[in-house]
Amino acid sequence: MTELPQTADYKSLFLNDIKMMDLRAPAEFSQGAFPQSDNRPLMDDEERQSVGLRYKEQGQDSAIELGHQLVSGETKAARLSDWSDFIQQHPQGVLYCFRGGLRSKITQQWIFENTGIIYPRVEGGYKALRRYLLDELDNNTNKIRPLILGGRTGSGKTILLNRLQQKIDLEGLFNHRGSVFGKHVTPQPGQIDIENNLSIALLKLANNGTQYILFEDEAPNIGSRNIPKALYAKMKQSPLLLLEESVETRTEIIFDEYIVNSLTEYRAANNRETGFRLWSEELLASLSRVQRRLGGERFKIIDQMMRDAIQTQIIADDHSQHKEWITKLLTDYYDPMYDYQLTKKNERVVFQGSSDEITEYLQREYQLI
Repeated sequence: MTELPQTADYKSLFLNDIKMMDLRAPAEFSQGAFPQSDNRPLMDDEERQSVGLRYKEQGQDSAIELGHQLVSGETKAARLSDWSDFIQQHPQGVLYCFRGGLRSKITQQWIFENTGIIYPRVEGGYKALRRYLLDELDNNTNKIRPLILGGRTGSGKTILLNRLQQKIDLEGLFNHRGSVFGKHVTPQPGQIDIENNLSIALLKLANNGTQYILFEDEAPNIGSRNIPKALYAKMKQSPLLLLEESVETRTEIIFDEYIVNSLTEYRAANNRETGFRLWSEELLASLSRVQRRLGGERFKIIDQMMRDAIQTQIIADDHSQHKEWITKLLTDYYDPMYDYQLTKKNERVVFQGSSDEITEYLQREYQLI
């Protein structure tokens, strides 16, 4: 087997968004991957399972022999064609398997023998890349100085956050709006994918010399995924800026995000009627998840207001009635909870004001762009 080149410049791969051909089986890929990787497996799940069983029973040589039998003829030709297409689209890319072992060596060799193209493989494979990102996540968490943007529910924190370059949108990375109503139609990424993407985002900011980074004030969990403990611990000790908006403005922001935009999202993923049904069911289910905290009587009132708004929407194609329960939920539930939580953070507050005032403050005091 010809000795073909490897790369261990993991930092450059992530900073430059180099496309990666992931040769692991689909089941491995689904458990965790990198944002710039595509799954182009050497063996599918069934083939990998058969080879793994042969390895346990008869050893490596027999397993390799079986692998060559399974990936031969038309199967091998189809996979070579798939790899060639990837290489044509991404001539500067790389390939890897789990540990940078036989799967990537064999694939690299087959590509060279059939196309003459020398396509680098990643030294250490997925495992080394993952270890690098975990180490960098810890290193860069220690280096950065987070600034935390807080404020009442619906004050437009994410809107302000995304006006700035020196920020990380955790809710975007987690594919969740961060509240009990915050689910999207598409599922959240796995915890491993979130950690990988977060580490890459921090790596890019650190590489640009960024020290101060704005984050939105979050709970330890966003949806069903966790903020890495070291980062969350640092966020909890960082300066806090409070975004202030009127109840009327906050109602409009919530209405746009959770009624107008969310319904559009559900309908885009389904047909119009199915999308509406699934969206309205999720809206009611989300409210039921805070029933205990709301208390029985208050829950009944808001639940009925929500059902009335949904019914009006069906009959009159008018969704403006949703603003009534949104306002009540904000003033009766979210605001008292916010006031209580703020008593534990008051000593960290360094500034409070409107969106423009906070932006000006961040530019003046921390040179955020």
